[in-house]
Amino acid sequence: MASTMQRRLAAIVHADLAGFTRMMEGAETRTFRHLKKAQIDVWRPAIAQGGGRMVGTAGDAMLAEFASAVSAVGAALDIQERMAKFNESLEVTQRMLFRVGVHLGEVIIDEEDQNIFGDGVNLAARIQSLAEPGGIAVSRAVRDLVELRMEYVFVDGGEHQLKNVSRAVQVFHVRHAEQAEAATPAAPATSTVATTKVLPQITLHFEGADSKGQKYAFDVQFDKLLSASEGMVIGRAGDQCEFVLPHATVSRRHARLLLKGEAFQVEDLGSTNGTAVNGSIIKPGEPVPLHAGGKLRLGDVELMVRQA
Repeated sequence: MASTMQRRLAAIVHADLAGFTRMMEGAETRTFRHLKKAQIDVWRPAIAQGGGRMVGTAGDAMLAEFASAVSAVGAALDIQERMAKFNESLEVTQRMLFRVGVHLGEVIIDEEDQNIFGDGVNLAARIQSLAEPGGIAVSRAVRDLVELRMEYVFVDGGEHQLKNVSRAVQVFHVRHAEQAEAATPAAPATSTVATTKVLPQITLHFEGADSKGQKYAFDVQFDKLLSASEGMVIGRAGDQCEFVLPHATVSRRHARLLLKGEAFQVEDLGSTNGTAVNGSIIKPGEPVPLHAGGKLRLGDVELMVRQA
């Protein structure tokens, strides 16, 4: 008997484990065991508590649906908080940082197995790819419905031209208000005049090549980096990155450059082939300092860093 299909509006949560391929190559059995434990101990309880339904899993990917955008975002934040605690018991190299995407759209439901399909599901997966490891990205439709809740803060992630999507999609990164406040240094209590710290006009020049001699180069200006609240991304995808390295071993969104105070840092974004600073592989989601005179390796591309 053929299964019947129905359509409905749903808030879709799609998640994917950053750096999964590399983790499986290093410790396949242990990674699989930790992933299953995270699904059972973190994902399923958080989704059920938020009033949602776990639709299914496929490898390191997970899909859930909710009746409302508010419930979906609340559950996504709960999941990331639970995962942070879950990771405390794991070795640093085995910690699991999920990218989570949330979208509100129409889905098709297979009434026989209760699976969901459609453009809404596909778009949630595309939005998920724009989230930071351990972070949450949402569509504008979700932001517009949830933004009145004061405990959430949304940071504009810009418009993106996503694969197999005809129109540009605006993405927002979401977190709890107290997390955003904790990340923003408070002004000294004795200060009565607002001041803006101006960094010197510093430019770092990145130049290097891959193992076959193909050359790559780009410049990073500190004043522009300072104005980018989410940092600036290096990767293969021209529509998602400020600095593009069109190389097969470089991930679509490979690493992020940041300014913490006046400290220049680089953070791996769960890339497939890893990021190294001065020959040492860095862990995804943990920014490390990068100085002029140092070396940055992204996949097979090694770049020297110097002050221009």
